[in-house]
Amino acid sequence: MDMADETALGGAETGSESDWDAELESAAEVQAGIRTDIPHSARMYDYYLGGRTNYRPDREAADEVATVFPSVFHTALENRDFMHRATRVLARNHGIRQWLDIGTGIPTSPNLHEVAQSVAADARVVYVDYDPIVLNYARALLRSTPTGRTAYVQADATDPGSILANQTLADTLDLSRPVALSLNALLHFIPDDRDPYGIVDRLMSALPSGSALAISHCTPDFDPESWAEVVGVYRKSGTPAQVRTRAEVERFFEGYELIEPGIEVGHRWHPEETTRAELPRVSDADVSLWVGVAIKP
Repeated sequence: MDMADETALGGAETGSESDWDAELESAAEVQAGIRTDIPHSARMYDYYLGGRTNYRPDREAADEVATVFPSVFHTALENRDFMHRATRVLARNHGIRQWLDIGTGIPTSPNLHEVAQSVAADARVVYVDYDPIVLNYARALLRSTPTGRTAYVQADATDPGSILANQTLADTLDLSRPVALSLNALLHFIPDDRDPYGIVDRLMSALPSGSALAISHCTPDFDPESWAEVVGVYRKSGTPAQVRTRAEVERFFEGYELIEPGIEVGHRWHPEETTRAELPRVSDADVSLWVGVAIKP
């Protein structure tokens, strides 16, 4: 998969930056709650992936991150590729046909449901995010195969009860059958004072045996000084952030059966499953991402 495949939906690569900002801001003005004057983590991630659904403050904050950690673009691409690989492995090797993807972010192609339905056309996916701009582009998340289903729920990841009680989720997923809980690049935006471990436990407790947990999480293990500065940039822009060590990421999987190779650096988890046309040579420090997939016994 090349960079063009990872471009966010919602805009062509034409026109000046100022023209593009004006077009986005004009659309955003009719969307209650969208702030275009401050950075947002989802739009910064979109920028890392080469997308166009971002504003000047997002780009400036992302460039500040890149100044202290230039490999952040690799981190974003490897995170995206891990999601694709984990989805294929769960669909093909473990028979998963339902996904609950929380912290969806701005749609990029291929989306999780496109990957899942390329393996199993009847796959069902519920996307969850709280950012109004994601809702603005959610139509891209709803293009399901005829035999599958996709839906979008606007909710806060730190309120798992509201997610699980949502009628759209109940209408789309059968919680008596296995569901993959996909938490990609989400938990490092939930500091310990928001009880991330309790949130994961609450969500997984609602899912039956045979369900799966897939997590990707930024880590300071390979470059602690740079990641301390990255966290500082996010916090300065109003986004809570907390990167975690391998041991802290492993704790999310306690009580579940990890799929081989267990907790790994992002690009080392089933690399044979990638569909990217080119695989750059990256170090563990370049990626700085712990990932894992586990099955609930």
